[in-house]
Amino acid sequence: MFNEEIRAIAMPGTHKRFAEYFFSREKPPLKVLDIGAGYGAFSRQLYERGFSVEACDLFPEHFHFHPVRCHQINLLEKFPFPDKSFDLAVAIEVSEHITDHEMFFSEVARILVPGGRFYISTPNILSLKSRFRFLFTGYFYSFSKLNYDLHDGLQHIASLTLDQYNNVAVSHHFLTAQVNIDKRQKTSVWLKIFLFPLIFSFTKLWETGGFHNQNSLLLGRLLFLCFEKS
Repeated sequence: MFNEEIRAIAMPGTHKRFAEYFFSREKPPLKVLDIGAGYGAFSRQLYERGFSVEACDLFPEHFHFHPVRCHQINLLEKFPFPDKSFDLAVAIEVSEHITDHEMFFSEVARILVPGGRFYISTPNILSLKSRFRFLFTGYFYSFSKLNYDLHDGLQHIASLTLDQYNNVAVSHHFLTAQVNIDKRQKTSVWLKIFLFPLIFSFTKLWETGGFHNQNSLLLGRLLFLCFEKS
C-alpha cells in the first residue's frame, strides 16, 4: 500500500460510489485502461486491488501514481494501444468533456477484447432537477456557460442523453448500456412526488416517453453506464 494521498478530479463522493459499483462487478486480474486518469486516484485503487492497470490522460505529467504508467492521449485521435489489448476500460467523468464520441467509442471498442466492458460515469442530465434547471436557465445539471478562451479539457461541453449514448455505442459494436446511478437527488425525489401525474400522463401519451422517464434517470445524480463489446 502507498501512503501518499491522491486527490480525485471529480465531484465529491464520485470515486467512492463508482468504486463500490465497479468492484462489485469486476474482479482481478483483468487488464484495465483508466481513461482520463487525472492524478491517478482510481488507477491506484485498481492497482491495489490486483488489477493489471495502464492509464492515459491529455496531461500525463499530472499523474502521481508512479507504479502505473500513464500514456499521453488525445481522445479525438487514435489511442496508442494495440487492438484487443484490454479487458476493461474506465472513463470516470470524462465523456462530458469531449466532442467526438464516435472516435471515442470506436477506439475503445478497438482496444477491448470481445466481451470486454466499457464503464462510464457522467452527470445525469435527465434527472428532474436537471430538467428544471434547463427549463429556467438553459443549462443542464453540472453544465454552465462556457469560457471560449479556456482549452484545458476541464469544461463540460457535451450533454448526451442515454438514448444518444446507446446510439453511438451500438454503431461501434457495443450492446446498449446497463444503467446504474450513484445516488438519488433529494430535489428530484420531491419533484417526482409533485409531478408524477403529469409524468405518467405524458409517458402514456407519447410512445417513446417512458424510455427517458425510468426511475433511475429521473432521480439519479450521476449515471454509471456499462457497455459490453458484442
